[in-house]
Amino acid sequence: MKPVDKKIYLASKSPRRRELLRQIGVEFELLLLRSEGPRGPDVTEEVLPGETPEVYVARVANEKADFAFDLVQRRRLTQRPVLSADTTVAIDGEILGKPATPAEAIAMLEKLSGREHQVLTAIAVRHRDFSDCITQVSQVRFAALSPASIKAYCATQEPYDKAGGYGIQGLASVFIEHIEGSHSGIMGLPLFETAQLLRQAGLPLP
Repeated sequence: MKPVDKKIYLASKSPRRRELLRQIGVEFELLLLRSEGPRGPDVTEEVLPGETPEVYVARVANEKADFAFDLVQRRRLTQRPVLSADTTVAIDGEILGKPATPAEAIAMLEKLSGREHQVLTAIAVRHRDFSDCITQVSQVRFAALSPASIKAYCATQEPYDKAGGYGIQGLASVFIEHIEGSHSGIMGLPLFETAQLLRQAGLPLP
């Protein structure tokens, strides 16, 4: 009997998503999308006029999944589920992307200090005729942060590849007073919802 292929294509550069998939025993092959180059990014992550955080994060995850799925077809690769995800941070309806400079990171953390914000992660899966997307939303409350704490954190490399300028799995964990939702979702891949979609796509998970 031919063994069941338990591998997926992961259309994401995030090392945290790789760690989380390994945690639940999902094997993957990377299918990386271009974020820059002469022709520009394969999928733009710019916020469109009037987009809410929920619409934005689902659109980006779906566009990444569609592009990666099309790549599998064009390259005639082995048919496996394609998974993509996108995470954003929002406060008062404002989307906070990845800070490009220390000044941007400091401004973001000043907004989050002493307040509750939302972390939204959309997961999209494509496989043969299956296509679906789930968005998981968590509530996160930061303690009041001193200017010295914010400046010291932004002097590290941690804020600059993360939406909202922080990562729950790193030094910023000491800023977080309370969370309601999914710890793995705040990291970038809510595992309950991810497993749910992959099972529906035919991956044999417990």
